[in-house]
Amino acid sequence: MINLILPAIIAGGDCSIKRHREENDEEYEYLNGKVKVVTYHNKGAFLNLGDKYPFVVLVLSMIFTFLIGILFVFSLGFKGRGILKAGLGLLLGGAFSNTYDRLKKGYVVDYLNFPHAPGKIRQIIFNISDFAIIIGSLMSIFVEKQ
Repeated sequence: MINLILPAIIAGGDCSIKRHREENDEEYEYLNGKVKVVTYHNKGAFLNLGDKYPFVVLVLSMIFTFLIGILFVFSLGFKGRGILKAGLGLLLGGAFSNTYDRLKKGYVVDYLNFPHAPGKIRQIIFNISDFAIIIGSLMSIFVEKQ
């Protein structure tokens, strides 16, 4: 049952946070400045890749979300495979939220920054959907064998 609501929790929660960030773009710091909440409009994909081609990014995002949705639905018919189902659920929720932003606003709202992270990570601004996509991808790739 959790597998059915996981995408909705991720997408709904992230969309809610994004809406709040759009209404109140005041910056906040937590954990002694290790986590910073900001508002950033990403017109491309990860790391602003493709920001000069937003229509291409939108189409690819829609295709990706559609394909993950199909895989997710088919995975529900498999017995077991909990890690695969959860991974696809995280992927679908994250992909849906970011694709929804691209469709509705023309950009994705990012809001989490880690200024004390190593290397270039400190320059990246994330959202919850980004983490769901990363974790879901890893879970789906390293799925248990049953």
